[in-house]
Amino acid sequence: MKSTAPRAASRVRIYGPVPSRRLGFSLGVDILPYKTCSFNCIYCQLGPGRRLYGQRKAFVPVEEVVSQVRRALRRAGRVDSITFSGSGEPTLHTGLGRMIREIKKVTDIPVTVLTNSSLLTKPAVRRALRAADLVVPSLDAARPAIFRRINRPHPSFTLRRIIDGLAAFRKEYKGKIWLEIMLVKGLNDSAQHVRALKRAVARIRPDKVQLNTVVRPPAEPEAQPLSTREMAAICRQLGPPCEVVASFRGGKSGLRRRRVPLRILEVVRRRPLTAEDIKRSLGLNRKSLEAALNGLLRWGRIRKKTHAGRDFYEPAGDLEERP
Repeated sequence: MKSTAPRAASRVRIYGPVPSRRLGFSLGVDILPYKTCSFNCIYCQLGPGRRLYGQRKAFVPVEEVVSQVRRALRRAGRVDSITFSGSGEPTLHTGLGRMIREIKKVTDIPVTVLTNSSLLTKPAVRRALRAADLVVPSLDAARPAIFRRINRPHPSFTLRRIIDGLAAFRKEYKGKIWLEIMLVKGLNDSAQHVRALKRAVARIRPDKVQLNTVVRPPAEPEAQPLSTREMAAICRQLGPPCEVVASFRGGKSGLRRRRVPLRILEVVRRRPLTAEDIKRSLGLNRKSLEAALNGLLRWGRIRKKTHAGRDFYEPAGDLEERP
């Protein structure tokens, strides 16, 4: 029987550092095949999913992930966080806990995990995340109907169990928890629903509550952003420790400037970025950036997409062909 290990290893992607509004310059660690997730959120910047996942498995070898992170750190320049994120829900990987522990043996840079919270219902997942310095779980809804409409979960996951899992994780975890709430215009932003969210937050007791909205092109056109004023009003209603996620203002990353077009493709592979995002991430001057972007557009390697009055760059071609 032919081994599939080389193909699995080739799916590991270390990308960035990319500018993050919360984490500074974030070195992304992507341990899943493209769009491998337990949710199919209407606001997802990766586009709509074709399959939902409810079971954990070892998608890529732990050793390969750790080796690639080690190599990336040698060339990356400034890195403020090593962040498990990317193509889907990282807690679906059964080796996540071991990856975190092994990475922390080779660097003092904080390790962050972004999660949609779905698998925090499982004690094994909660144990795996204990080694992380920061966990950023999400909770976009406090009512089942709104949860199903926004997050479109695998049928094995229920909102009640997810909130139970978040509360259990808070009791077990000694690190920082920043709970993210993605607000979608007309869906989870009513005063009544915000009050329900506030009750859920009181039970979870995160260190921070971070409000976000649809700032990048979403999977579905119905996912529309709230205004700055609307976000601030909901933040006041939720009260401390709530904050609105601010735009990143971080200076230069210190990345090498050679092979600029390839570096641009690397950073837009996992999330659509504006020209200003790319400029900050790669430490480019405007002239070099414009030349590289124009070349990639001419060659058909990237495309420009407008959302909420802002231009974003993303890979061209079928989403399933993205590395």
